[in-house]
Amino acid sequence: MDNKNFKRILITAALPYANGPIHLGHLAGAYLPADIFVRFKRLKGDDILFICGSDEHGVPITITAEKEGVSPKVIIDRYHEMNRKAFEDFGMSFDNYSRTSLPLHHRTAQEFFLKYYKNGILKQKKEFQYYDEKVKMFLPDRYLVGTCPHCKSEDARGDQCENCGSYLNPTDLINPKSKITGETPVLKETTHFYFPLGDYQTRLEKYIAEKDAQEGWKENVLNYCRSWFQEGLQDRAVTRDLDWGVKVPIEGFEDKVLYVWFEAVLGYISSTKEWAEKNGKPDEWREYWQSPDTKYIAFIGKDNVVFHCIVFPAMLMAWNDLSDEKYILPDNVPANEFLNYEGLKFSKSRGWGIDLKDFLEHFPPDPLRYYLASILPENRDTDFYWRDFQAKNNNELADIFGNFVNRTLTFTAKHFNSQVPEIKKVRNIDEELLKQIPEFKKNIEELYEKIKIKDALTETMNLARLANKYFNDSQPWKTIKEDPDACATTINLSLQLIRTLAVLLSPVIPFTSERIFKIMNIDNPELKKWQGCDETKLVAGHKINQPEIIFSKIDDKLIEPYLKSQEKNKNLELEVNQSIQSTIDIDLFKKIEIRVAKVLECENVPKSKKLLKLKVDLGFEKRQVIAGLAEYYKPEELIGKKVLIVSNLKEAKLMNEISQGMILAVEDENKNLKLVTVEESLPLGSLLR
Repeated sequence: MDNKNFKRILITAALPYANGPIHLGHLAGAYLPADIFVRFKRLKGDDILFICGSDEHGVPITITAEKEGVSPKVIIDRYHEMNRKAFEDFGMSFDNYSRTSLPLHHRTAQEFFLKYYKNGILKQKKEFQYYDEKVKMFLPDRYLVGTCPHCKSEDARGDQCENCGSYLNPTDLINPKSKITGETPVLKETTHFYFPLGDYQTRLEKYIAEKDAQEGWKENVLNYCRSWFQEGLQDRAVTRDLDWGVKVPIEGFEDKVLYVWFEAVLGYISSTKEWAEKNGKPDEWREYWQSPDTKYIAFIGKDNVVFHCIVFPAMLMAWNDLSDEKYILPDNVPANEFLNYEGLKFSKSRGWGIDLKDFLEHFPPDPLRYYLASILPENRDTDFYWRDFQAKNNNELADIFGNFVNRTLTFTAKHFNSQVPEIKKVRNIDEELLKQIPEFKKNIEELYEKIKIKDALTETMNLARLANKYFNDSQPWKTIKEDPDACATTINLSLQLIRTLAVLLSPVIPFTSERIFKIMNIDNPELKKWQGCDETKLVAGHKINQPEIIFSKIDDKLIEPYLKSQEKNKNLELEVNQSIQSTIDIDLFKKIEIRVAKVLECENVPKSKKLLKLKVDLGFEKRQVIAGLAEYYKPEELIGKKVLIVSNLKEAKLMNEISQGMILAVEDENKNLKLVTVEESLPLGSLLR
């Protein structure tokens, strides 16, 4: 990790697209981890700025507008406000939530384009693109529909076939049709500007290697970057033939706009400019974007890795080569994998999933924040399950944390007149607790600094478990009669620990923490800070307000409607999945992650003749894998072997054992399975190409 002391920290979260509502997958991918990290750093007193906003240009918005018979502005106004409000209700603590449709953003994007254009960075190319003669317009990828050349689906788009997942070029389509008129388009010559991304590949590889050495980038992010580098970076078009977007500021190109991939990432800069203007210091944005004393962390989902680790840094490098006002590059891009919904991908078209707005109409935000934080897809895809959400709320928030808070406050009200009692007697059990609290805080802090949100939350809840154990083992209901001084110490330390937990959990469940502070009658800001939260700062005699239940349990009847409403949709989705062809193309194969792993432990699965339980090391994490190899190998024969496993396979349960991957084996001529092993020199976690 980098030991440099930064004066300030800039945090950006991926700009959500303003053509639909935010769903839970979006939250787990980029927004919640960013907010938790920001709240943690603010508690520590760091100078931190949190920037986001709506991405309001691009073809999906114009398609939605045409379907509804309205202007694109109607669409972006609707979803910008809807998502802004949903984020606010969820507790997102943005310093500024902007819009890429603002004139300030348009000027910023055009400034970058002109800088490149005037200095000869951009390449001008002629190319052929489909053109609809009936409406006199060039057709972007998503305005085309035709037959997929791979699976023969007749409803493939010009950029991708949703049936088989293949990425396409418009000219790949068989029998292409215009989505606007249904007519067969013609190929017509047009001119566009391209950014020479390939010219920056060597510098980008060096930049990522240096930042990884300093910050410890996530392995999944590095692997995505390596994949792009291995294929070789190519020129990327920066203009499109569209009406909706940031106009190209060059004579003769007024009918074109800047490609959304080019201008959207500049929304972080324009949003920061807007923040500075709102605060009456219009040049203050430069301290966060153009000062080497600023650390920049970009929170995104894995589908945006290329734009934030490769494209955006290359754009900033190009600017810095031409100007004395140099931009900083991301120091870290902790991209998350995807969150699925009840075992399947979120799908708006198939009605699969739930939007944040709808969720918050029936449930408070903190249980959702807690649950998503506990299952964040930090290294691999995870799933939202209603039953699991219910269990986490009931068994952890209510029965562990909430129970400790309630029983302590109720006991204080009943036996100590709602006041913090004085410590009069300290026993071994008390000394041990006082010793462990700072250790927990230190571990939690280190995990947050490494952006290991899920692990930090686990450690925090372990402290809550310790708090419950301390209360139980101290038995204040007995000592109140047999040893009042010992009882007073128990309640004092329990109250101190409630404050500690309220602070430590406030990045994750901010609404609940603030409610606890009110119940505890804590209004001094110093008592809500990270620094000193592990100390006994509540003075004897401090008055506590009336106790309240802070977490209600979720009954089955509250989640049953959601489970039932998805049954039909899930059956439909399964039918679609089963219709996929037996052949796949290279793009679909690239989605399968096969990595080198080492077998650390191996044993038979009880009551199974076929299964072995293995613990494997991927280099960046250890996992349990269940494999049907018991008839072919003894457990001790596998220990120490380097094997290949499918690392992004959905988690499964076999014989009540969790399996987090699949080990590759081949079948010989006698139908026996043989492990696929690899050379000892290959590093753990290496990705099969």
